[in-house]
Amino acid sequence: MKLIDAVDLPSYVGQELGASEWFQIDQARINAFADATLDHQFIHVNPEMAKQTPFGTTIAHGYLTVALLPHLQGTIEGFVMPKGLKMGMNYGFDKLRFMAPVKVDKRIRARATLLDATERKPGQWLLKLEYVIDIEGEDKPAMIAEWLVMYFV
Repeated sequence: MKLIDAVDLPSYVGQELGASEWFQIDQARINAFADATLDHQFIHVNPEMAKQTPFGTTIAHGYLTVALLPHLQGTIEGFVMPKGLKMGMNYGFDKLRFMAPVKVDKRIRARATLLDATERKPGQWLLKLEYVIDIEGEDKPAMIAEWLVMYFV
């Protein structure tokens, strides 16, 4: 992570900030997410039934991939954060598209690009970041999202 003065955030607009570390999605994590969300659809939690699908195995919930964004973002070395940050808050999404399933035991990573940085009120910065979630060894990304985050400095 790179600490910068908040007023310099707009100078990073349009820049790719880097890629996260690779993160493996195993069956235990998928099952835990299913338990937390009460989404036990067989394609996620039943390996035997999932073998009969076009994917041939279980796949991660799309929202599991979304939920991992804060963790993945935290491992991006070039990610910019304002000095004196008091708090960051999830502000929502402008775009969220699931492009390809994440099969069990695959590894994913996030690539972040800063699309916009606007000071909404003094000390409140709204950032729009594009995240592309790559699946190791696959051409098509798992997800593309435009995530909005509000920073308070």
